[in-house]
Amino acid sequence: MTPQNAARRAMLLTMGFDLSVAAISMVLANALIWWSADFRDTFPLASTLVSTVMFTVAVAIGFLVLRIQTQVWRHIGWPDAVRILQGVCLSGLIFLPIAGLLNGTLSQPWTVLLTALLIWTVGLFSGRMVALSRSTRKPLQIFSPVAKDAPQILLIGDISSCIGVIRRLQGPAQTQAFRLLGLIDTEGNDPGRAIRGVPIMGGLDDLSTVIEVLTVRYGRAPWVAVTGAARDRKTMMRILETTSAHGAEIMALSGDETAQLLEAVRPADLLARPERQLDMAPVRSAINGARVLVTGGGGTIGSELARQVASLQPEHLTILDSCEFNLYSIDMDLRTRFPDLKISSRLGDVRDPNRMRDVFQSAQPQVVIHAAALKHVPLMERNVCEAILTNVSGAVNCARAAVSVGAKSFVFISTDKAVDPDNVMGATKRLAEIAIARIAEESSMVAAMVRFGNVLGSSGSVVPLFEKQIAAGGPVTLTDPGVTRYFMTVEEASALVLQAGSLQHEGGGSDIYVLDMGEPMPILQLAETLIRLKGLIPGVDIQITTTGLRAGEKMHEALTYEHEIVTHTDVDGVLRVASRTPTSELFDKQLSALLEAASRRERSEALRMLGVMVPEYGVERAEKAFKDIA
Repeated sequence: MTPQNAARRAMLLTMGFDLSVAAISMVLANALIWWSADFRDTFPLASTLVSTVMFTVAVAIGFLVLRIQTQVWRHIGWPDAVRILQGVCLSGLIFLPIAGLLNGTLSQPWTVLLTALLIWTVGLFSGRMVALSRSTRKPLQIFSPVAKDAPQILLIGDISSCIGVIRRLQGPAQTQAFRLLGLIDTEGNDPGRAIRGVPIMGGLDDLSTVIEVLTVRYGRAPWVAVTGAARDRKTMMRILETTSAHGAEIMALSGDETAQLLEAVRPADLLARPERQLDMAPVRSAINGARVLVTGGGGTIGSELARQVASLQPEHLTILDSCEFNLYSIDMDLRTRFPDLKISSRLGDVRDPNRMRDVFQSAQPQVVIHAAALKHVPLMERNVCEAILTNVSGAVNCARAAVSVGAKSFVFISTDKAVDPDNVMGATKRLAEIAIARIAEESSMVAAMVRFGNVLGSSGSVVPLFEKQIAAGGPVTLTDPGVTRYFMTVEEASALVLQAGSLQHEGGGSDIYVLDMGEPMPILQLAETLIRLKGLIPGVDIQITTTGLRAGEKMHEALTYEHEIVTHTDVDGVLRVASRTPTSELFDKQLSALLEAASRRERSEALRMLGVMVPEYGVERAEKAFKDIA
């Protein structure tokens, strides 16, 4: 059966029920009036038959005019209840002149009519409340009113997701006032029907026309809210193109009763692939009851890591950061969310080996997550020695401190820029990978290095920059329209880091882990999407300009080298990368020379040594980098 035929069948059944209840009500009303007269006369069979037929006809006319048959009983709400009462009144008004014309034929027409209307109204609501209780177990929810002066919203999604949103919007506990003008069904089902009084205005093909009609009717474009299937990226992109052309802003609505109803569109909705929901069971077994230390715990990634670790009930959580405000912020957040968790917040710089030894001796961590780093590519091109001291020396200091206190696991956050690095930041991260792997091989500690791409919404991400430029009226600046990048959400990236730690704990040794990122996303597409999210048209309302690649930037990034062996793990989407870079006996001496040159701020020598120790970066590229900053 097609959706159209199913909708027609449902409407016929609804009308049939309402007419049947009307006929029964009129018969009962005549019977009650006859019974109340102490059976003084014979039962008025003829007048009962005439009044029943005429009343049923009046009901059919009244309900068809108000389209009561379009209601979906399982999801009926206050607007439907109001419409039913209007239908009852209209049917009564239509029947009145008929009753007047038949005054000589009908017995006590006015009393019978009022009694029939009362019985009929009770029957109408009883049937609908039974259907409502089967779907919500809250039959009285039909009497929950909806605010009339609320912001106007056009809802887009699949029916099952929309139902949860509509119930909450019309629920008595709803504090965010919104007025639903209509619903666009992504599946194109039940056209012309209504859910809890909200009309289904069509499918995605009708979206442009619907927005135009609503804009003319209400004087401005409605907010467009997406939920359920409409938050699929391909569907979102289609919706965005239409809404931005009409100047309509887009947002997200959650059908989850435990979540905030109105949400900003999540960064995950912009990804070129679905956001991965990783199984946290292996992580829980590794973290629960353990002593955990997170370096850089006040940053975007570090703070999210700290929250996820705290939720897994470690024995003790230590947060280390060099920024006082960031450390204070995450400390207050964790103590509020997890009042029973033992938390220590330590201020310190990973470059300082003495401070690291002091912190690690005090914390005695079993699991160390090293998130502290300098990550901004162009800035690190101009601050070479600082990048080396933080990203290499800091990582080595923490790894050695972890070994000294007997830590079982060390998780290092790397980057896709460590693969065939064109910049200082990527080269320092690659060298840190090599150094940590060497430290782990010489000890009983296992090490896991995690590579991932750009994190949407993090400090230094293009998303906050683009949003700021859009808010200022443009232009949005791109380095190059052909640039592509891998993107993750901060929650996804943090879950991957924890997964890697638990997997390496099982396998031992040292390996690199990456997430199956699908295809990289064009930066131009990201910029256009963010502009459309504001109800604006790229190139018309907001201009997009090109500035050229900055120092150290590449057109495209990769997650692995060609010589690295990639294998699947037990966790869907998480890949293990076997990277065995042989190190010479001179490695430790070369590392000491590099760090010494960086400490003396000898940029030329530091860059040269970095090129020597990271062959993929190379001496030639290092020399070019020095000339660029000289």
